[in-house]
Formats: sequence, C-alpha cells, structure tokens
Amino acid sequence: MANALRCWRQEHSKERMKDDNLPTVTSVEQKTVEQNVEEAYDAFGIGQSMLQPTLQREKHFQYLKKGLRHLSESYSCLDASRPWLCYWILHSLELLGEPIDDCTASNICQFLTRCQSPKGGFGGGPGQEPHLAPTYAAVNALCIIGTEEAYSVINREKLLEFLYSVKQPNGSFTMHVSGEVDVRSTYCAASVASLTNIITPTLFEGTPEWVLSCQNWEGGIGGVPGMEAHGGYTFCGMAAMVILKKEWMLDLKALLRWVTSRQMRFEGGFQGRCNKLVDGCYSFWQAGLLPLLHRALHMDGKNSLSMTHWMFHQEALQEYILLCCQNSTGGLLDKPGKSRDFYHTCYCLSGLSVAQHFGGGDLLHDVIVGDKNNRLEPIHPVYNIGPKKVAQAVMHFLKLPVPQMKNSSN
Repeated sequence: MANALRCWRQEHSKERMKDDNLPTVTSVEQKTVEQNVEEAYDAFGIGQSMLQPTLQREKHFQYLKKGLRHLSESYSCLDASRPWLCYWILHSLELLGEPIDDCTASNICQFLTRCQSPKGGFGGGPGQEPHLAPTYAAVNALCIIGTEEAYSVINREKLLEFLYSVKQPNGSFTMHVSGEVDVRSTYCAASVASLTNIITPTLFEGTPEWVLSCQNWEGGIGGVPGMEAHGGYTFCGMAAMVILKKEWMLDLKALLRWVTSRQMRFEGGFQGRCNKLVDGCYSFWQAGLLPLLHRALHMDGKNSLSMTHWMFHQEALQEYILLCCQNSTGGLLDKPGKSRDFYHTCYCLSGLSVAQHFGGGDLLHDVIVGDKNNRLEPIHPVYNIGPKKVAQAVMHFLKLPVPQMKNSSN
C-alpha cells in the first residue's frame, strides 16, 4: 500500500501549481499549501515500509470527550450552533466506536429538549428561533443516541408545522421563517422528515424540480439557481434527491465528472470548488457524493455495482487525512497549519470512513491505509450517521402515524 501511494504521489508531483510566471493571490496560496503538504509527507517518510500512517484514536477520543463536558470561551461564537456541536462530537465518537454513558446521553437529550421551539423544530440554543440547520443537527444527534428518551424529544407534529412554515411556493425551503433560501435547507428538511416519518403528499411538491434548477453547467450544484457549483451544496442537493427518490432527474454523468475533478491530484484531498484550496471537510462533502452517485448510476442501468471501489482515489484521501489533518494533541483540521475544531474532526473522520468502506462496511472490499486499527465504523452516506442508527430510527418512527396538519388536507 505504501509503495503504491508513493508511486501515485511521484506520478502526480508534476500536477503542482504552474503559474506561468504570472503569480496571483490564488496561485501563491496554492503553492504554499502544496509546500506544507509536501513537508507533512516528507516528515512522515511516506513510502518507508517501517512506517505506517496511524489514526490517533485515543487523542481524538479525549479531545471529543472533553468537548462534551466543557468548551472554552473561544466557542462563544458558536452559541447559535450548539446542537451542531452535539452532533459533530457524537458522530465523531460513533465513528471511533466509542459509546457514551447513559447519564451523558440523557443530559444531551435534556439539553436538546430546551433547544426545541414551541413553534416546532430546533434553534441554535435554548430560547432561540427554530432554524433548519440546527434542527437537522439535533435530529441526527438524537438518532445517534437512539434511546426512547431521545426519540421522544422530537415533537413530530410541531416539526411538520415548522417545515410547512418555511416551505416556499416554488418547492424550496428557507432556513428559518423569512430567512434565506438555498439547497442546504432542502436537504435538512428532507433528512429530518424522512428519518421521523413526517413526509406528507404535499410537503415536497416542486422540491425536486427546484433542486434540479440549481445544477449548473459545471455539473455540480450551487446554493441557488445560477450560482457556482460547490461541494457542500452539491452533496445536499444530491442527498435530498436520493431521499425524495428523484436522483434520476439530475445529469448524473456531468455531476460525476465535476466531483471526481475536485480531488486534488497532488494533495490527495478534495477542494470544495474549482480553483480553491484543499480542505479536510470536503473529504466528506465531496467523497460522500460517490456512494450516492454509485447507487444512482446503478439504478440508471450503468451497472456500477460490478465495481469494487468508489470512483475516487480512496488511498490518497486517507493519506491526506491521516498525515495532514491530525492535530498532535487530538482533533482534526482543514489543512496543515490550521487549528483543530469539532466541525473538521467530524467531517474528516466521516470522509475517512467513506474512503475505507465500499458498500457499507463489507470487510472484503475495505481499503485501509496503515494499520488495521485505523478502521472506522461505516456511515450511511445520505444522513452521515451510522447505518444501524438510521435503520433503528426509521423503524421506530414508521410505527407512528404521519401527523396531519390542522385545518389542512396535508
């Protein structure tokens, strides 16, 4: 494996930035990143048989466990994202195979209860207005916990009312009442509605057509119609279409061409947009698209399930995450020289999981760079939580009737 990676990197060393002696701010930044990445690989000595990339499990676990108990003042800027912190930390622990104790799980449930709005949905903290982003994070966090207490936190009737309150006539959703529209909100709405079994016949009327209008000439998906294709928005749009069973409406061939072109040929990680820098979080937002595309192309008759690997360089992505994105004291980061945070810890680990597992954790097709102890738990690529947790939540809520909107035929 190490020799194969060394050959790959030597082959693609010629893919480093060439500015034709016309430097720009972008080209200078790209060259700096390439230099930092090269130094990280050289310091490790990639290709030497006695060295293996190692996932610093215990350090990451300690970093995450501490974050569940106490956050420094530097996190005050995320006061409107507190359900996200719960989700990022819980999912990271889930990927590492580290369960939380019953007391901690119950405390998180009680906290998220206080974040739930009387209007339905969840705010970024207790007493805050409901917003689709923390609603998605809260529902995912509760599904990861997966207890009766966790499921009972979610007021499904009010959640459905909230989703209708942000639904727009053209099929899109605003992030909050009178808020901005973009593809993230569509995905958040589709995700929570499908997990909790509150999809009604009219809730997503016009939504697939609106998402389709956001796919641009590049092949990827922008935040709104006419915008530049972006990794996060593309994942959200594609995942929403998968949930709504309308992925066939997209130009899948163009989307595949766009996303596979986003893996940096020298660094091994992914960029979010054309001519942007590599970033560890896109290890999930971009690589996570490939399982969805794989399934969609199979359904479209392209026989992609005869393959045994995702359609990107899985080993190169793992190498980038393990050698360039780990903080020496725990936690993961964007790129060498950046600070660790819970967001990048979550999505670097999520991308590492995608790169390791083909077909939901089939050991036969696992691709593990480094020691076998680097292996993470698999994820469900649509929701980015464990597949067993998805199945458990879906089965729980399917036993409950779909709520009916008051004074409405919905």
